[in-house]
Amino acid sequence: MDFVSALAILLLLWWLMIAVWVVIKAQSPGPGIFCQTRIGRHGKPFTCYKFRTMYTSAPNVATHQVPISAVTPLGGFLRKSKIDELPQVFNILANQMSLVGPRPCLPSQTELIAERQARNVLSIKPGITGLAQVNDIDMSDPVRLANWDERYLKLRSLLFDIKLIIQTGLGRGRGDKVRLDQA
Repeated sequence: MDFVSALAILLLLWWLMIAVWVVIKAQSPGPGIFCQTRIGRHGKPFTCYKFRTMYTSAPNVATHQVPISAVTPLGGFLRKSKIDELPQVFNILANQMSLVGPRPCLPSQTELIAERQARNVLSIKPGITGLAQVNDIDMSDPVRLANWDERYLKLRSLLFDIKLIIQTGLGRGRGDKVRLDQA
């Protein structure tokens, strides 16, 4: 399901992805795509792709720790609309991610990795969206996030994943976020 869905998304939204890339490049210097090492299934590192929403001088830390001043003018919109996640269809096509699952974390988020290992959450591929994201759970509280990820692990099914995809599409939850209300 993931491969076919990612291919369909790519075929339907290739034009939007190109347009976003062009606007990012025109708005601020640096690459249009942001590449970052994340932790995937079985704790294996992989390169995760996203549209760049921050200036290139932004610190390489978890999203909830990034200052609002590091976000580009377009970046806030891309994050709220979740358009910044579109390049992750390439991670799905490479069998590194799923449409739905726990969000992949940074290797430096050792407490979250340990909590997920203890709950067997790393036994599944990370996702572009998930149960925690549609319920506004970010990565600032590793124990709470791992509990939600474990809940997803127990509830996951095709119908549940479809429900989470629909909720994400309708804008439920803010998921990974810079605290945009800091300004």
